[in-house]
This record gives sequence, C-alpha cells and structure tokens, in this order.
Amino acid sequence: MNNLAWADAFVAGLAAAGLRRAVIAPGARSSPLAAACLRRPELSCEVIADERVAGFFALGLARAEGWPAVVVTTSGTAAANLLPAVVEANLAGVPMIVLTADRPPEVHGWSANQTVDQARLYGVHVRAFHALPTPNAATPVGYLHALAARMAEESISPSSSSSPGPVHANLPFREPLLPDAIPPAPPLPSPVAVRHATAFPAEADAAVLAERLSGRRGAILCGEAAYPAGFGAAICALAARLGAPVLAEPLSNLRSGGLPVFARQSAFLRDANGFRPDWVLRFGGLPVSRTLERWLSGLTEAEHILVAPPGRWPDPLWRAGRLLRCDPLALVERLIEQPLRSAPGDWLEAFRAAEARLDAAARAACASDAPFEGSVAAALLSALPKGARCFVGNSLAIRAVDLFSGTGAKAFMLHGNRGASGIDGNIATAAGIAAGSGRPTAALIGDQAALHDCGGFAALAGRNAVIVVMNNGGGGIFDHLPLSAIKRAHFERAWVAPPRLDFAALAAAHGLAFHHAPTCAALAAALGAAFDEGGSWLIEVPIDRAVSKARFDAFFA
Repeated sequence: MNNLAWADAFVAGLAAAGLRRAVIAPGARSSPLAAACLRRPELSCEVIADERVAGFFALGLARAEGWPAVVVTTSGTAAANLLPAVVEANLAGVPMIVLTADRPPEVHGWSANQTVDQARLYGVHVRAFHALPTPNAATPVGYLHALAARMAEESISPSSSSSPGPVHANLPFREPLLPDAIPPAPPLPSPVAVRHATAFPAEADAAVLAERLSGRRGAILCGEAAYPAGFGAAICALAARLGAPVLAEPLSNLRSGGLPVFARQSAFLRDANGFRPDWVLRFGGLPVSRTLERWLSGLTEAEHILVAPPGRWPDPLWRAGRLLRCDPLALVERLIEQPLRSAPGDWLEAFRAAEARLDAAARAACASDAPFEGSVAAALLSALPKGARCFVGNSLAIRAVDLFSGTGAKAFMLHGNRGASGIDGNIATAAGIAAGSGRPTAALIGDQAALHDCGGFAALAGRNAVIVVMNNGGGGIFDHLPLSAIKRAHFERAWVAPPRLDFAALAAAHGLAFHHAPTCAALAAALGAAFDEGGSWLIEVPIDRAVSKARFDAFFA
C-alpha cells in the first residue's frame, strides 16, 4: 500500500466518524495526509502556515462547534509547535485530532535532517497516542478505518478517568511521498455505531441532596462550561425555589439572555461579611477572580457540593465534600421535582442590594470618555450583535469582563482559553471560533497577547472578526499585584515589558481594517462600523495605566 492509499484510508475513517474540519500546516513529509484531507469532500480544509497558529485555530473551531478538528503537520519542530494548543485543549477538555507526519524509523538516531523523536511528543497532555507503522501491504485497511474511529471516540467521549481532549497519531512515511498518478479518493467506510449513556442522578440521591439544600442559606456558583440547552432557565428555577443566588461567571454564558443571575460577586464578595452560606453548589470551571477563590476557601463550615464531568476535579481549594458525576441539567431537573423549602428571605435580598450597589459603581467607573479596561469591555459587549461570539483573553481582559460586563437581555456567547490561562494563541483561537460558528465574532485582548500571537492575524483573512486590543503599554495586570517592593525601573522593564507594537502597520500587513480609538466615543463608533460593515477589523484602544489603576481602585472603594 503506498503512502497516499494509506493516508486516504485513515482520513476516510476520520470522515466516516463524523469529522468535518481539517487544519493543514504545509510541509513535505505530511504530503500524503494533506492530499488525503484535501480530496475528501466531507472535510472543509483550512491551510495555515504557522503550526502554532494552526493548533489554536483548530482549538477555536472545536470551541465553536463542540466537535474536534483534525490538525496536520510535517515532521520535526513543526509538530512541537502544536504543544501550546494541545496543552490548552487538554486542560480545557476540548477535543482535537493531531496527525504528525514523521520520517521512517530507519533514519531516526542517525542525525537525519528534520528528524526528531515524535513518539509521545505531547506527553500527558493527550488522551491517547498511536504510533502507526510505515505504509505496508500487510496491514489491513480495516485497521486504519477502525483506528480512525477509535481516535475520534477517544477525543470526544468522556470516561471515568478523562474528559474530551486531544488525541495524537504519529504517521511515518518513506519516499516517494506521493505516487506519480493520483487515483480517485476511496469511498467512505461504514461508520462505527457508538452510543453513550447519560449519567442521571438516582432518585434517592436527588431526594437526599434536596433535603440538604432546603431551608438553608445557600449559593449556586456556575463557572465556565458548555452547559446543555435549557440549563440556564432550569438552574434559575431551582434557585428561585431555594431562595439562593446564582453567581454566574462570565464564561458560563448565563449572564446574557435575560436570566436572573448575579454578575458582580467578584467585587461585592471582597467584603464577605453577611455572605456566609450553609452550602455552595458548584457547576463548571473555577472562578476567574481571586476574590471568589478566597471567599470559597473561607467557607470552612459550609457544605461544598461539586458537579463535574468525568476526569475533572476542579477543587484546588480542597473544599468539596460531595462530588457528583452526572449530567448537570438532569440533576437540576430532578432536584426541581423534589419538595423544596426556601432560605430566609433576607438572605437573597442581601445579594440583590450588593449587586445593585456595584451596578451603580460600574456605571460610574465607565462614565468618563477616557477608556480603561472596564469601559472597553463594557462597550464591546454592548456593541455585540445578538448571537455573536466573543473570545476574551486572559490577564486583565477576562477580569475586566468579569467585573464590568453585568447582565443583560441580549444573548451572545463568550469563549476563553482558561484551561492553562495563557496569553498565546488568542487571535488564532478567535479566528477559529469565527470560522466554526459562522457568526460575527470579536476578541478582547491586551497588547502583550497580541504580541504573543502576531502570526494569528494572518488567520483572520476573510473572517467576520473584530479584534479589540487594549494597548495599556505592556503587562498592566502587574499594577494590580503585590509587586510594589520591586525597583520601578526593573518593574517596567521585566514585568510590564512594553511591546511597542505598531498596530496600524500590523493591520495593513494583514489586510485588516484598522481604527485607532483613543476615547470611548471613538471606540463605540468603530465597533458600530465594524459590525455593520463586516470583515476583519483591528481596533486599538490606548489606555493610560495610571488612569486605569485609579478607576479600578474607585470601583472597589
């Protein structure tokens, strides 16, 4: 069996398993895999030259679609450049199929060009690794079909020990890499039928939990997760029955769409007096803010109940006394069926009063025309079209959204790379989200994140994507950390590290529309034009760090 026939069989197996996206980084050794992907009509292929960008683009596709994309690279350091995206996919539970082409085994260990040991290259960060043999006549085609189906299953299917995530196959090829004559692509094999049971909580367990929650002061904390349809309405209905607040993290996507949830807890829980529940019911990922972490850590007498998918134990504070592995919507619906008693009325009113006070403080902080991270975040979310997607970078970007986004009736979806919480690959991830969702997409990032992913700008071509860069002259988040003992010159040089990028030149080099927005009014006008006209935009918002620090301090006062 020649290289192309081998790759054709393997890629056909992936297509039969339901994969519909491939991201190809050009290279010679990966020619059989690239050709096999490009000639499969079921696969929509993107070609991205930078492997690190390609990895994060595939991550964005999977975040938008909830389904893995295939990433193809050639051998050597090309494969190594996927590691940051693989790490994020692993920690965030995002499915991904990584196919790395390799040199044949006989040249390994002899200093052959572009030859590195790619076996288990990504270590513990993949759900499974498969080392294929070189193409040969003795290996049945059925093996390639079955292995492809197995890899798709390993990537998407949570088990008792893992959640969805990346899977890696290493495929060595000898020369000649492609035949002189290219035959027609083979037909798809029959798909393997796989069925998954949904983990429903037992009736008895729901009754016991309902009794533990009823009549006591509690709080429901919803972190980042891909919640099933209907979860938001159901959790709010349960909270109403229990007289408990729903504290919604920004990436829970429960703050938009008009749900009666709370959004200012990262501010008002800085003073935890009066907010000491008897129980906390937690869904999804960890909170963004240290304030919520400290609050949870201090609740030593409360009962902590954690609902988490298989393979996840998001409890670095070691507070969970009960861990439930079940479908979150099924649990909530079963709890609603139970006889429930509400907490004392003054409990929920305390949260409402605090939320109203911080709503007013946020409006005051954002009233000036001089922008800071909070007003930029609020302006962007206000300008998003209904149903849009928005990627939120880490560091100050996600914290600004957390503190200043509030709640609203307009429905949209926020995304973020909070698995490893890195600032690399943000633009490429946003480009993948735009491609995968087919909806207007925005990204809110800092200038350091833009510096770390300049290659990602090339992936924006032809997308409806608006990148808003908050240019606060480097690592603005360090102004909010206890680093005052550091000599100022050293602090500016080694912590803030101003990038000094020319964003207008970057936009021109990549064919992006550019707008410099030095005021909030200019930002609102630029966002309106960008979403009205469509296409790819880069909007730079200069921010004075001293002004920003003063605004944050006033908000918390």
